[in-house]
Amino acid sequence: MSLSIYQLYARIQPGFRNRRRKLFLERLQPGPSTRVLDVGGFVYDWEGVVPISSPITVLNRERQPTGPIPARYTCVVGDARKMDFADQSFDIAYSNSVIEHLGSYEDQQRFAAEIRRVARRLFVQTPNRWFFMEPHFVVPFIHYLPGSVARSMLRFCSVRALLRRGDNVDLRQLASELRLLSFREMKLLFPDCEIYRETWLGLTKSFVAIRL
Repeated sequence: MSLSIYQLYARIQPGFRNRRRKLFLERLQPGPSTRVLDVGGFVYDWEGVVPISSPITVLNRERQPTGPIPARYTCVVGDARKMDFADQSFDIAYSNSVIEHLGSYEDQQRFAAEIRRVARRLFVQTPNRWFFMEPHFVVPFIHYLPGSVARSMLRFCSVRALLRRGDNVDLRQLASELRLLSFREMKLLFPDCEIYRETWLGLTKSFVAIRL
């Protein structure tokens, strides 16, 4: 098929992302001097997309794409489970669809503890384990199967496995690192946060941990 997975995402995700940005702006209300940490994101997630002028530090395990970026961005390579920032270094810590990629609940606990430590306010989003569609591979219900069975099937029986053009992600690695979270687990990981439910057709698609 000629359609790539990223073209498919571009068709189905804008509505969800726009709602999420609106929620972030309304609840967190970042201003020009608000220090924002984006854990696991990229400069292009913000520049020309989110209408704020806040200074933003972007932490990722890989280097950002080369090229000039506006001066208000600081790009840091690091491990979100052990961040090299002092307590409450930032006003807001933001993370979008990252915590589910850490592979184990223990690492998710480390991530949650760190992101709660380095910022006063939080906005942490992750897909709902009990939503019928597995969002990374775009296939229904398969993530309800035992982990080893699901991982072996995802690399072959999924939309992502079919639409490989322009996708250099190692599907075996992606399948092995995913661990989707339930509402109960989000409450345990972020006990001082409101857990907001993002819905689609009355079903909870994602959770957002919000601390004001």
